Amino acid sequence: MPRTLFIDSTPDIDRVWKQVHGAKDIPIVVNMGPVVEADVPAKVAGYDTVINDATYFSAPTLEKCRDLRHIVFLGTGAASFVDIAAAARLGIKVSTISGYGDTTVAEHAMGLVFAAARHIATMHALVRSGGWRPMQGMELRGKTLGIVGLGGIGREMARIAGGIGLNVLAYNRSSKPGTVPLEELLARSDIVSLHLALNDATRGFLGRERLKQTKPGVIIVNTARAGVVDEPALIELLRSGHVGHYATDVFGAEPTTADEPLLTLDNVTLTAHAGYNTPEAAMTMYRRAIDLAAGG
Repeated sequence: MPRTLFIDSTPDIDRVWKQVHGAKDIPIVVNMGPVVEADVPAKVAGYDTVINDATYFSAPTLEKCRDLRHIVFLGTGAASFVDIAAAARLGIKVSTISGYGDTTVAEHAMGLVFAAARHIATMHALVRSGGWRPMQGMELRGKTLGIVGLGGIGREMARIAGGIGLNVLAYNRSSKPGTVPLEELLARSDIVSLHLALNDATRGFLGRERLKQTKPGVIIVNTARAGVVDEPALIELLRSGHVGHYATDVFGAEPTTADEPLLTLDNVTLTAHAGYNTPEAAMTMYRRAIDLAAGG
């Protein structure tokens, strides 16, 4: 039986975890995070399997984890936290969990669409600070939403968008019926919502030239991974106004650092990588994580 550590639980996770992890499941030691990377090797010593929410495993760190043979990442974007190539070289299996929160993440993405279109976060901050500025927003009915990545989350996003009267265009890296070329999607969309996995082929996918192909004033929503967008180019185009608003749930460093450029801009809506975070999705994810850990 594998010796398993959940390296970085949180109080919110733990409340749901205790409902899912039962007496008949494998024993799992739960450590309350966060865990700074320098402390990781000592934390995982003696464990061959680690369940990981948001702890960084770089190549040097993995090399110091002598007993580790399996990382079960809570979600799909393991590459943002684990050096996948180094793990493979060291014989450490990395498991991910997909499909657990397609509806939940799509709902969050649509919430970001509404927030960006109507400047909800900006006005909220103004009113809370004693200010008052009624801001003109965008009516969504009849506008065009471009969905980049037509996996489970992208398909749910399309379903929700149709229900509120948005016209939907979709692009997928592998051809699917009903999709359009990326260039057409970028040129026609009032809102672009990103739903790509992060890997070597998609890192920087929405680069400077592609960002420039978007409509002036476009809203870009990212609930995928920060790395799929060229952030320096995005910042430049946000400052110029070509990108009207960027609403994101994901960042290059999480938690954000004080030098994160997005924190200096007004035309952004920022949430703390919470798109997946509902009890319904979490219970499904933790159940699969436990089963993956038990399977080795």
